[in-house]
Amino acid sequence: MSNGKTVALALGSGAARGYTHIGVIEALEARGYEIVAISGCSMGAVIGGFYAAGKLQQYRDWVCTLNYMDVLKLVDVTLLSNGVIRGDKLYNRMEEMLNGQLIEDLNIPFTAVSVDLKSKKEVWFQNGPLNQAIRASAAIPSVFAPVCDDAGRTLVDGAVLNPLPITPCMSAHADYIIAVDLNSDLPLPQDLMPEEEKDKNEGRRLLWMNSLLDKASQWLENKSNARKQADENLGKLDILNQVFEVMSSSLTQYKVAGYPPDLLIRMPVKVSEVYEFYRAEEIIETGRHIADEALSEFEQGNSSRYGRIMG
Repeated sequence: MSNGKTVALALGSGAARGYTHIGVIEALEARGYEIVAISGCSMGAVIGGFYAAGKLQQYRDWVCTLNYMDVLKLVDVTLLSNGVIRGDKLYNRMEEMLNGQLIEDLNIPFTAVSVDLKSKKEVWFQNGPLNQAIRASAAIPSVFAPVCDDAGRTLVDGAVLNPLPITPCMSAHADYIIAVDLNSDLPLPQDLMPEEEKDKNEGRRLLWMNSLLDKASQWLENKSNARKQADENLGKLDILNQVFEVMSSSLTQYKVAGYPPDLLIRMPVKVSEVYEFYRAEEIIETGRHIADEALSEFEQGNSSRYGRIMG
């Protein structure tokens, strides 16, 4: 019998901002909510998949130890493949943690959303290897190489068509459907980060980009030309990311209008840059802070800046 606090949780795409999903889950559990179904896209699929597998704490512990050089070592930068980053080291490490887990064996019903480029349709992973589903859902076009499966599909990030997969949650027997949008244009809560920390993050960002440029340049024969070409490719990548965020924001609005959740938690896009995976602890805490604020008002029957009641 329901205690009136069961939740079907939809987790959206947003690269490093996806760490805020961990904070949302922690806020929900601290308030006594039980997550009985979960769907995710891209980083939402990563966090949702690890949670459904009972491995989220292990994943959290791992990512919170990573600094910018650790993250750089995990990404296999290449200018010669279908993606800028192969990601084999990263996904191999995740596979070790998931240990061959199948979606159909999870304690919590889970759906990872991807897109098949050939059929131009969404693909819902609700069975099969969890790691493969996560990898397909998070294969950002022109960033990560697409996943080609045995069915002949070419699978990329689900955000291409559905950055916030609420639909799989509609059939769940839950008291509430809660969705987390990572692409809101709301301002970042200023009480979370002092000015000196902002300056420190900017320094880390510059060091990260320079390190990435140096690594990318190793793929070319001429060092001076390498730097220029790598810079051009990463400049294009930055533009692509901005386009992808604009597209995701627009698509999210349509999805939310068509399938309104009971509560939409809105994370500001300025929580982090897409590549700042070395800021896990800080991003998680930001997510928990925002979720707590949204849930406090929701429990009083009110919408708030970061939490909109819709259902």
